Amino acid sequence: MIESNSSEEGKKSEKWEDRDLSHFVYTSGEDLFDIHTHFSEWSKESKPGGYDLYEAYGKSSPKTEMDVVAQLKSYPKLINLASYNYLGLSYRTEVIEAAKEALNKYGLGAAGSPYLSGMLEIHRLLEKKLAAIKGTDDAILFPTGYSANIGAISALANPGDVILIDTLAHASIVDGAILSRAKTVFFRHNDPKNLAQKLLRNEGRKLVIVEGVYSMDGDIAPLLDIVEVCKENNARLMVDEAHSAFIFGEQGRGIVEHFGVEEEVDIHLGTLSKSMGGMGGYVAGSQKLIDYLRPYSRSQLFSCALSPPVVGGLLKALEIFEKEPELRIRLWENVHFMQEELRNYNVDIGESQSQVIPVMIKDDVKIFTIAKELMEKGVFLNPICYPAVKRHKSRFRISISAAHSQEKLKTAAEVIAKVLRQHGVLS
Repeated sequence: MIESNSSEEGKKSEKWEDRDLSHFVYTSGEDLFDIHTHFSEWSKESKPGGYDLYEAYGKSSPKTEMDVVAQLKSYPKLINLASYNYLGLSYRTEVIEAAKEALNKYGLGAAGSPYLSGMLEIHRLLEKKLAAIKGTDDAILFPTGYSANIGAISALANPGDVILIDTLAHASIVDGAILSRAKTVFFRHNDPKNLAQKLLRNEGRKLVIVEGVYSMDGDIAPLLDIVEVCKENNARLMVDEAHSAFIFGEQGRGIVEHFGVEEEVDIHLGTLSKSMGGMGGYVAGSQKLIDYLRPYSRSQLFSCALSPPVVGGLLKALEIFEKEPELRIRLWENVHFMQEELRNYNVDIGESQSQVIPVMIKDDVKIFTIAKELMEKGVFLNPICYPAVKRHKSRFRISISAAHSQEKLKTAAEVIAKVLRQHGVLS
């Protein structure tokens, strides 16, 4: 049993199920490392009990079927609903060969930061390609999508400025705002009226940040209204298209194209690990914006540039994206098919409008037992709990790919519904 470290509770023993990761953020101990002891004691019981959120790992590429190991047990050929890879590009033969060619030409790493020796010709080719696709003057690469957010936001805002963020925005956006030392204000999720109220209440230069597709709920930002509110209140607008770039819009330019507001958005941010199946982040925008970000985005300036083989693969992935628009068509067919299948079983998928489909469980302990049983029955889904979502808002997050067959999706939906029903999540 776990010893409680609360003075009010004394030495009362607790079950591991009574706690979760939210209980080990702060400690009242005198030593900075006291919390590690409490966490270790909890982990000794929680991991064998099923709370192994970060312990499962894959033994194959993130295709639509994947070999997974969890709690030292192997699960071969699971239907993979856990990986992004929305267009199925990461394992395409052409992408792999392009990565090999870049490896042979440039070697494994860039061996320097972009501002010094790390910028290679292949990086500039990728930046120019991204800018062309997004319809902007230029783009700047970052090592990850996370570093793109913290680097761009902390470079653009300063003390005295105001950053207004949707309450469900990604942690990297929040962290970027904290690093900027600007005043950070949160507005209600997808609520332009509440945003307008917050803009009126705060003085200073203002930056509004929203996501195109929200990564845990799969719903989309009401960009038309948000753009109008920003115009009325003289606020700059940044849209994080991590989960919407290369998917939404007639040409796949993202949610800004979908709503026809490409010119009204000041900062276009995205990742290359989702739809492109690679790694990295980018910011696209005016030449003045990008020129400013290069020396002032610390997460880019003081990091090694992206690995050349990754960049080579990404260039080929973007080429395929442009040549095969049918991938997006197939993806949306799969999205609508899976949403309908799950809804027919009365599975709670929230307000998903995208390839990100939550399966709401709302039980932070039971979800791990359900995850294990899903794997036993051939479906791979990750339990998502605090800190990725609020406590008691746990869910699975389905990621649909253009490469999924509808036969496999149908099978997965049947398995999910059956397991949820057995555990009392479905009536």
